[in-house]
Amino acid sequence: MKTNNKIALAGATGYLGRHIVQQLQFNQYNFVALARNINKLKALGLSESQLAEVQVTDPDTLTGVFEGVDTVISTVGITRQKDGLTYMDVDYQANVNLLNEALNAGVRKFIYVSAVNGQQFRHLKIMEAKEKFVDVLQASGLEYTVLRPNGFFSDMQDFLDMARGGRVYLFGNGEFKLNPIHGEDLAKVCLQAIETNQPEISVGGPDILTQNEIGALALTTQSKPVNITHIPDWVRKVTIILLRTFTSSKTYGPIEFFLTMMGQDNVAPRHGRHRLADFFWQQNKNAKEVTV
Repeated sequence: MKTNNKIALAGATGYLGRHIVQQLQFNQYNFVALARNINKLKALGLSESQLAEVQVTDPDTLTGVFEGVDTVISTVGITRQKDGLTYMDVDYQANVNLLNEALNAGVRKFIYVSAVNGQQFRHLKIMEAKEKFVDVLQASGLEYTVLRPNGFFSDMQDFLDMARGGRVYLFGNGEFKLNPIHGEDLAKVCLQAIETNQPEISVGGPDILTQNEIGALALTTQSKPVNITHIPDWVRKVTIILLRTFTSSKTYGPIEFFLTMMGQDNVAPRHGRHRLADFFWQQNKNAKEVTV
């Protein structure tokens, strides 16, 4: 259900953020998009009244930005630490800054995008920061919804990258299942959450596939024979231990998360219409057009 109240979107220039902007535009919502690079916001076709240039890690830049706002949606987070910022700086503290300003402005609801089964993986650097913020959000007294997607289509790019070399490498027997979701489909769920009273929503795409099936799909869409090599799962486990021991969290954080997720099923309730096969075909088409 569409609301006439004002929406504020933090993290508007990221993968999911851009899809949410498109849905806000398409449905003619009254909204303001927050980002640290206003030129990227302008490139999305937003009017001046829909732009807010802020540094979410600096609470002083957020003062007054939520005036008249009913709902805040935050997709703020980093996959790879950069610019000297840590997961705790961004995934936790930046979202706390947003939440505090929302409380000061009398915002009704806060929607936050975390990850599926995040509560079970607080020992992972990325999830530690995200779930620490979820704790603060739950205790804030504000109405909230935590969205828990189990991976984006864009995360499946690793399968395509391997497939271009003619072979996909998987740990174990490759039979763990997942159903990643397209950004547009997840954006629609985000907007639906504005008027729902569900504190948490786990969400995945329409196709539940094994890692073997995703690997085969990636190879097939590259017009390659299905060549999949299965690496013993102990290699995955040892790699995580070695990375934690000998590298910084900046290096091992995203790899630790990826390798952990590869070692289990990640299936969430199915939503949306976009199919992974179509995404792979489109990515291949885009790559060919770039090289022509």
